[in-house]
Order: sequence, then structure tokens, then C-alpha cells
Amino acid sequence: MVRPLRIEKVGGWYHVTARGNEPKAIFRDDADRRHFLGIVAEMVRRFLLRLHCFVLMDNHYHLVLELREPNLSRAVQWLNVSYSVWFNRRHRRSGHLFQGRFKSVTVNRDEWGLALSRYVHLNPVRMQTLGLGKQDRQVQRMGLSPAPKEEQVRERMRKLRAYRWSSYRWYIGLGVAPAWLECDTVLALGGGAKAEQRRRNRDYVETRLGKDWSKAPGRRSRSRLCWAGRSFWRA
Repeated sequence: MVRPLRIEKVGGWYHVTARGNEPKAIFRDDADRRHFLGIVAEMVRRFLLRLHCFVLMDNHYHLVLELREPNLSRAVQWLNVSYSVWFNRRHRRSGHLFQGRFKSVTVNRDEWGLALSRYVHLNPVRMQTLGLGKQDRQVQRMGLSPAPKEEQVRERMRKLRAYRWSSYRWYIGLGVAPAWLECDTVLALGGGAKAEQRRRNRDYVETRLGKDWSKAPGRRSRSRLCWAGRSFWRA
């Protein structure tokens, strides 16, 4: 099978994902997660990338990257290989850690950057126990799901804000973002004065916790190589 072409454009934004083989966990504990983020920080420095958002789940990760050189494949391959070697040594295992090639979707920042950041940051609450598992969302797409109860929405919000392995907490001001994470660009996409951008972003993301997810933009990444309009291709 012919591999799909990767579009690597200086200044381009990319939604990058990689899943564990089979798909098993790629993060077994917090030490794994801390080490992975350390490698991410080194990747950003080494390959001159900008990292706008991220989330680490047990068996996969999401990154939103901006290129300053056409080197996406080299950068993410370096990340995955570096982490795989360390992970296998630490956990005394062998073989592939990740399931095939990483996936990347080209993103038009102005059209989709804000929605993509919300999609990435909401990953920790896409859980069956919170009424947002895969089957729950399928029911929502058919219009058969009742509105979530208030206590369920509160629990989703608590989970989202408490989740440590995501850039979201820094976006809403719960701590100082590390130097390797660039939050200001996405925050500015939401409009408003700088002093209120974090509040606007929090409201934009958390309002989704009590709504139907049937139109979530992340569903497009399964069938598209690019989220962009004509202006992207003319650039």
C-alpha cells in the first residue's frame, strides 16, 4: 500500500498522533510521562519547532506542532525512537512500542487552530465513566442522547482541570507554562484583550462539557490529510 504524502510546510501547523502497538499503553506511570515530556522539550529545541498543545493518554499522545523548517517526519521519528528505546530498556521489553507510522494532519491555523486545541485538550474526559466514551458519542451523533446531568458536567470539569499531562492547565493559568510550550498564539485566536484571553479559552473549552459532541472537529482527522480552505493551498 502506498503511504500517504506528508505535507511539510514552513510555518505550517500539524496535529500529530501516535498510538501504542496492539494498542497497549505507552505510558505505564508518571515516570514514563515525565521522561516523554523531557524528550518533547528536547525535540522542540533540536528541530526548532513550536509546540502549541499536547495531551498524553495511556496508549497514545497528541501534539500540535508548528514547523520552522520542513522537518516534521525527522522530528517525530526521533521523538518516537528515542522514547521507545528508553521505554523498552526501563520496562525490560523488546519490539515495537508504537503502532506503525505516526499520523499527522495539516491544519490551517486561522480556520481550525482554536477548535483543534479544544479537541486535544478535551481528550482526558472522553471516557465512558463520564458519559463520553466512544459508544456515548455515537449515540449523540444519532441525536438520541439526553442532556448530561449537572453533577456529570461538574465531574467532567473537575477531571479536565486536574489532569496533569496536558497543556490545558497552563492555558487557563493554573501554573506557569514551560519554555518549550507556546500558548499565546492559540489564546490570541480566541480574541479579546490579553488579560481576558485565558478566561475566554476556558469558557470556549468547558462549555463543550455540557453539550452534544456530534460535531467535534477531531472526527475529521480519520479521513482527511488536511483541515484547510483554499487560502492554505494558495499560500
